[in-house]
Amino acid sequence: MDATATRTPIRFNRLLPYWAVLQTDLRQTAHSWVFRLWVLLSLLSAAGYGLYKYGIHHEAGIVQSASMQTGDLLRGVAVASLAFVALLSVSAVSSERSTVADAVLCRGISRYQYFMAKWHARTAVVLAAFAVLSAIVLTGYHYLLDPDLTFGGGVAATAIALAALACVIAWGVTIGALANGTVIAITIFWMLLYGTILLCSFLPDPFPSPTYVMTQMRSILKGNYDEYRVGRVVAGFLIAAAVGATVGLVGFRRKDV
Repeated sequence: MDATATRTPIRFNRLLPYWAVLQTDLRQTAHSWVFRLWVLLSLLSAAGYGLYKYGIHHEAGIVQSASMQTGDLLRGVAVASLAFVALLSVSAVSSERSTVADAVLCRGISRYQYFMAKWHARTAVVLAAFAVLSAIVLTGYHYLLDPDLTFGGGVAATAIALAALACVIAWGVTIGALANGTVIAITIFWMLLYGTILLCSFLPDPFPSPTYVMTQMRSILKGNYDEYRVGRVVAGFLIAAAVGATVGLVGFRRKDV
């Protein structure tokens, strides 16, 4: 008697290519020398600056405000991190032109999934590292220096910095995906970044701008801030990030790979 063979339908998870690229890029970014160098330099800068101010505070008897020193350090780290963040974000797609071409042409992954996986991976790694670094700095400086930091101020300042970095990463990945080379992409990225910062500096006071973030960081850390205005700044950065990612998705879909 012949046995009737039953075929089990194979279910294909449409998100499987996205998850594969996301997990791979998370590991590659976390283990890259650019990311590790950025984290190491940031930690050494924070530790050296904090110990120097701690010595002045206790040995020389000069009061060192934790909010003032933390605000200056976070501003310096954020500005210095732009070079590393630019390289990490721009190279997300531009450095893998041959790989993405083979994957897309053989229908292994869609352009949308590839772009979003790269964008989400770079954003997650950089923001997680900066959040941990900020928490370490805020906690350490609170106990080493004159404790005038507030929990709400620390959360607000960190949220603003993370939203700004998310915006920079989104536009960096977009420019890297649309440009024809990494060097060209980095050049365009820097021109766009500094041009935008310059234009935003001329905006009237009610509009959120990077200038507001830089000048008000100390007051925010002490808890002297307007929650509505901070929310507008964070929302403005996130909207700009969403716009950048949308431009990248549409442009990468139409670009030849």
